[in-house]
Amino acid sequence: MASLIAQSGRRFATLWVDGVRRWAPWVVVVALAATVGASFFVARNVAINTDTEDMLSPDLPFQKYSREEDEAFPQLSDMIVVVIDGQTPDLADDAAIALAGRMRELPAVFRSVFDPAADPFFRRNGLLYLSTDELYALSDRLAEAQPFLGALWRDPSLRGLFDMLRLAVDAVLESGNTAPPIEIGRVLTVMAETLDAQKEGRFSRLSWQQLMMDDGDDKGPYRRFILVQPVLDYGSLQPATAAIDTVRHLADEIGLTPDWGVRVRLTGSAAMAEDELRSVEEGMGLAAVVSLVLVVGLLFWSFRSVRMALATLLTLIMGLVWTAAFATLAIGRLNLISVAFAVLFIGLSVDFGIHFGLRYREAIRAAAGSGAALREAAESVGGALTLCAVAAAIGFFSFLPTAYLGLAELGVIAGAGMFIALFSNLTVLPALLALMNIRPDGSDAGGRDSANPATGWLGAHPRAVLSGALLLAMLAALLLPRARFDFDPLNLRDPETESVATYLDLIKDDADGPYSVTVLAKDVIEARTLGDKLGRLPEVRETRSIADYVPADQDAKLDIIQTMALFLAPALSPGNQKAPPSPTDNRKALAEVLESLQTLVARAADADLKDDAGRLIRAIEALGGPAATDATIVEMQERLLSGLPVRLENLRQALMAGPVALDSLPGDLREREIAADGRTRLEVYPRENLTDREALRQFVEAVRAVAPNATGGPIIILEAGDAVVSAFREAGIIAVSCIAILLFVVLRNVRDVLFVFAPLVLATLLTVAASVLLTLPFNFANVIVLPLLFGLGVANGIHVVLRGRDEAGRQEVFATSTPRAVVFSALTTVGSFGSIALSSHPGTASMGVLLTVAISLTLVCTLVLLPALMALSSASWRRGRA
Repeated sequence: MASLIAQSGRRFATLWVDGVRRWAPWVVVVALAATVGASFFVARNVAINTDTEDMLSPDLPFQKYSREEDEAFPQLSDMIVVVIDGQTPDLADDAAIALAGRMRELPAVFRSVFDPAADPFFRRNGLLYLSTDELYALSDRLAEAQPFLGALWRDPSLRGLFDMLRLAVDAVLESGNTAPPIEIGRVLTVMAETLDAQKEGRFSRLSWQQLMMDDGDDKGPYRRFILVQPVLDYGSLQPATAAIDTVRHLADEIGLTPDWGVRVRLTGSAAMAEDELRSVEEGMGLAAVVSLVLVVGLLFWSFRSVRMALATLLTLIMGLVWTAAFATLAIGRLNLISVAFAVLFIGLSVDFGIHFGLRYREAIRAAAGSGAALREAAESVGGALTLCAVAAAIGFFSFLPTAYLGLAELGVIAGAGMFIALFSNLTVLPALLALMNIRPDGSDAGGRDSANPATGWLGAHPRAVLSGALLLAMLAALLLPRARFDFDPLNLRDPETESVATYLDLIKDDADGPYSVTVLAKDVIEARTLGDKLGRLPEVRETRSIADYVPADQDAKLDIIQTMALFLAPALSPGNQKAPPSPTDNRKALAEVLESLQTLVARAADADLKDDAGRLIRAIEALGGPAATDATIVEMQERLLSGLPVRLENLRQALMAGPVALDSLPGDLREREIAADGRTRLEVYPRENLTDREALRQFVEAVRAVAPNATGGPIIILEAGDAVVSAFREAGIIAVSCIAILLFVVLRNVRDVLFVFAPLVLATLLTVAASVLLTLPFNFANVIVLPLLFGLGVANGIHVVLRGRDEAGRQEVFATSTPRAVVFSALTTVGSFGSIALSSHPGTASMGVLLTVAISLTLVCTLVLLPALMALSSASWRRGRA
């Protein structure tokens, strides 16, 4: 039965190729027309989905819980987080307010702009979120500074600043050896630093917010966040591009650049998806170009014929375009893994072309005509190519029944691509070869290649080869327990992109990092109850809900704030500001403050204070002192006082704090914490570092024992990893089982099936060992390698074993074109997969590296083990006959 099927397959391939030869011009015309049409279809309809969560089945429980949270709080999805770093807290605050204001003017670009730190509610009640000890310390500092703040409130100019400084100096001098009523050394230092920067032409602004802080609180970084939900353009390959470009344009327009003391960076899910897509596009584009160059070079080297290489290359390009059209039609939106289908197709389709072309070349060299050579090539390799296409497709299709949709989609595209490759290489390639009418070259006559001496040695010492292979397998098996799987999808992103680099910077010193868990409680009361219960778990450090935005100890804090208001409010009352000073007024104040500082240097007992005063004197005199130009004095006032009015107004607003209840919290905040149906978000933070997988599992299990519907980063990482490992296990079993059954049905010989599988088993063990030695863990992208190794690597064994059956002796196969085809096919595949390793995207790069290692090892194992196995088998057969 198997023989009948094989004969029927060969007969069909022969008749098909012969028919193609007869109608070659029309076949090529139709193929070109189909390629042009498919190209237009792909260009207009292809799209890419960068969401890694969509690569797993939506029916998995953790996916359902995550989807519930997204539906309850849609405003938290597809976010851009604008991170603003300033040289000073004043600059960061002013920049955030300016940028958020401009973004709110563009509702067609930004659906929502959330800047809680600038919300009037928090401006007014911000002091309530300090501890009582911090409030007492702040009250003491403000009480000491009250006369000076009042003076600056009335006259926020250079004249007012220098008048205030003279008052402070007089107070220090009057205190004698006792502690001065105000510490002015810090003020003198920062003023001198600011004026030194002016002299040197560097950007600098005096921070009044820093001066109001205690020295221990002034640590930085000075950072503000704006949470933006963009309007996404789903008709574009990069839906958030317009919003991201607009943020950057607005920042440049306002002057939020490092030259002006501010740095604006973007991160968040939308920005990371945008950067990841760009990284994948650039990486796969480079990989496709490099792959194509390598394939072209190998084709010329393999065929030693420009026309044959060109025919194979054209066939490859047409098949690639057809496969892309199929992918666009069948899948629609490619994912971050399925975009690799192009490089996979290049590496695998050209294999078919090389085997067909070299068999055709062998017949041509034997002085056969072009038509006869095409028929002989079809009859010789048609069945093997079909079997290889089916085996490779099984390897790809093995992920279809699993929950790993990302690889399943790649499997659909690449699996179908194998049959497209088979069709194109048995249709387009013969048609092109027929039109080229390649004739035998006298210098190339003889038909067969000479046998490789290495192959002869392997065949002469089969037991030594097999013993060495067994030893290697045992050593590799010892490394299997050390193989690991990297479950964190963040490690698949390019750390050089702005969004990822910013995110990593944000979590670097953050104990929480990305590892909080979210629980949707029925209401605020249940959120509090769950929070108390979860907070008692040893694995949990703390919990947070909207109830935590209601400050504790409000009565005591309000008393302290009211006390501050009694002595500060009169000094900060509106309406008693002086008229702006004239340049003469400023010069006079400058001369008077210099005189006071010189007196301080002469009479102060504190050596450090003398040094601070002397430094400020030198900074003022370096700018010209009282004789400075008007422009210099204007710039001096801008640098020293531009941030003061806003800070004083913020302080005045903060003295108006009142009682805070849940209902009085800002509406935007409530909407982000309480859903429309009353469900309330509860954030749970781990006590341990969850980069350790065991700690991650313990934390997730402890939380889910109390709240089974919990979701968030730790749960997604853990459950997604388990789902991928399970999918890998299922796909591996399916691929190996189906390929083994297929080979047994077709070959009808257990020994030949073992011949095909033996190199693959050894290559698999060595690939896993290589991942350990190269510290290249398996991940969501490269886990496809092992099932594919069987699907793709089996082709080498099939070609050698089937050609061996056609030859008089099993060792004769190594004097045919088949080993050469196996080598060059593997080299083109390695070249294609190796080019993926050049990608800047770590996920696709790791897939390229591991695939390169796996296919290289498969080639070596096939060319080393098969001659030894065949030689040993032939010797046993001869002894049996004797």
